[in-house]
Amino acid sequence: MKKEFNVIIERDSEGFYVATVPELKGCHTQAKTLDELMKRIREAIELCLEVEAEDGDPLEFVGVQRISIS
Repeated sequence: MKKEFNVIIERDSEGFYVATVPELKGCHTQAKTLDELMKRIREAIELCLEVEAEDGDPLEFVGVQRISIS
């Protein structure tokens, strides 16, 4: 069964890319290149799914909201 996940990608102050999967608690990784990041986040998703199978259902991703604070 094919599953799709939303991946949020950010770049930190040192130039590393950071990927987070909101639907999977604790599912994140980082890499110097986007190609390497995508390989690593796929591995992280697979590992998180294994753990989640023991713990319960994943969260449902609703969306991302940008908020401005002065």
